[in-house]
Amino acid sequence: MGNRFLQEEEWQNLEKAYHGRIQPWLEAFRERRIRGEKHPVHDFLFEYYQCKRSILINWHPPMGYILQGKAARKYLNLTFYQESGLGIFLNPEDLDEKTCHRADWIARLLEAALNREPQTHCFGLHEWAMVYKSACIRHRSTPLRLTPAEIERVIESQTIRCSHYDAFRFFTEAAQPRNTLQPEKEDRSSFEQFGCVHFNMDLLKWCYKLHPWVSSELLADCFHLALEARELDMRASPYDLSEYGFEAIRIETPDGRKTYQRIQMEIGEKGRWLAARLAEEITYLLNAERSCMT
Repeated sequence: MGNRFLQEEEWQNLEKAYHGRIQPWLEAFRERRIRGEKHPVHDFLFEYYQCKRSILINWHPPMGYILQGKAARKYLNLTFYQESGLGIFLNPEDLDEKTCHRADWIARLLEAALNREPQTHCFGLHEWAMVYKSACIRHRSTPLRLTPAEIERVIESQTIRCSHYDAFRFFTEAAQPRNTLQPEKEDRSSFEQFGCVHFNMDLLKWCYKLHPWVSSELLADCFHLALEARELDMRASPYDLSEYGFEAIRIETPDGRKTYQRIQMEIGEKGRWLAARLAEEITYLLNAERSCMT
């Protein structure tokens, strides 16, 4: 596999651009934690996905690129980097079996989703199903914009079509049987598709889990898509987020459902493109690892 080079000025510009896209969100999250505050929309990316500042703060090149210049020597303080006469690079020989299996599993999941038509008739009802006939509200510090009785009427007047296991598992006991699909952890690849806002959000998770073997440019793109998807997710929920500057998408109305579906389709198109890029990077990674073994 041929070497590709990034001159010092080139990779430092990429590093600066990455920090400009990621660092404001890291700082905002850290400042909220210092003040003891919660953000019911944005904190999800850091808490649910367990994205650590110490991981996200560092820029990494795509696999196969060699960093030039004296400044690149700082990467020798990070795991998996090596120096040769050509420069500093991520060494695929350091890939362990667990990471290779994880990368292969993610690639297969992405391939299955890329070969499946998106479903865009769920209308974000999963957040409603998580509070249906329950006294325990997931976001306790955030008020609901409808009464429990109104939420019940919406759920009971619509068809729930949730294909995402990690959303479905948080449904209330009363809501689970109302879902036309019954996804399980073991059969994700039979259900995942790009109409699902949570599957599009999960692209961030897969990039993060493959750190540092996935380029930071792709990780930043997936991070910002996850922000878009999360905002749609919560704007369409039964929560009142006006305090945080979000206007509700009232999916209990025909106009609200149309708005949700339009944004859902836009996010799905972006997600499909990012997933294809991630699949390409994983293929390159696994091929590089196999080349080291021969």
